[in-house]
Amino acid sequence: METPGENMLRVGRRSCVGLLAAAVGAAIRVVPARAAPTIKLGLLHTLSPAPFYLAQKRGYFAAEGTDVQFRFFDAAQPIAAAAVSGDIDVGVTALTGGFFSLAGKGALRVIGGAMHEQAGFHLTAVLVSRKAYEAGLTSLDKLPGHSFGITQFGSSFHYMLGKLAEAQHFDLKSMTLRPLQDISNMLAATRTGQVDATMAIASMALPAAASGDVVIIGWVGDVVPYQITALFTTEHMITGNASALHAFCRGYQRGVADYRAAFLTFDAAHNPIRSAATDAAIKDIETFVFTGDPKAEDKILTGIGWYDPGAALDVVDIKSQLAWFQEQGMVKGPIDPNAIIDTSFLPVR
Repeated sequence: METPGENMLRVGRRSCVGLLAAAVGAAIRVVPARAAPTIKLGLLHTLSPAPFYLAQKRGYFAAEGTDVQFRFFDAAQPIAAAAVSGDIDVGVTALTGGFFSLAGKGALRVIGGAMHEQAGFHLTAVLVSRKAYEAGLTSLDKLPGHSFGITQFGSSFHYMLGKLAEAQHFDLKSMTLRPLQDISNMLAATRTGQVDATMAIASMALPAAASGDVVIIGWVGDVVPYQITALFTTEHMITGNASALHAFCRGYQRGVADYRAAFLTFDAAHNPIRSAATDAAIKDIETFVFTGDPKAEDKILTGIGWYDPGAALDVVDIKSQLAWFQEQGMVKGPIDPNAIIDTSFLPVR
């Protein structure tokens, strides 16, 4: 039979256990859920980064445990500068002379592929004014001696023109380059004859050509296939937030897979196959670009570019780009190309 003392001891034990359980339960209730890491992505407000739009719209980043916030820019170089300053964590855009200079100082690293200029995909057009065309500028090999509008020296447009010059066997110095800051200025200057030629993506080039003000004389991808845009980040993100970067890249890869299923499937004659996946992707992309534009569908379909499976990076081409900018004197000092590329996040081509 339990004595009064034993009874008091048993009751005391129950009370302590109860109080401990209550305290633990209260602690569990007040501990907030861990917030998903935020990744700020810098990108151009164009069709080019469409797989990122799909990944965001369809919740792929969130499903991987990351909160991705878009930061839109008007040109490529400011995106690289924003990454260095910490305003963004990851960027996707064309790689410029300024980018390679920053990367050479250890500030930035290329970690994945994005849009690739590819033969058969009419992504970037070379346009000439109607006046210049009628005066004989009817093909790429006739560009020497003419003026050409670019955004700025050291830009991706400068690089593309330089590679076209190599392919057509003429000296880039035989042309007059006019830095006009942005693509809209480049196109306007060509339409009015202030410059003889320029470049523009298909969604801008085709309507301009249809108006009769300009004539398309070639497509970059048919002559110079290259990694036109790439994914990059900072050394700080790689060393301090690698797990969040890996999660981000997994979400991005899902967006690329959907993009390819919607736009990069072809029949035996290599004609793109239109499907329900295509229609759904167009609708989701319109959330971010061409919103409310009655011609949005046509602009999206005519502006489709190539993304490699898995967002693979064309490492050989990135090294070639760096070498060109160094040869032109736009990137100073020796830079080890392997030191500015990290292939641990996404596959290579």
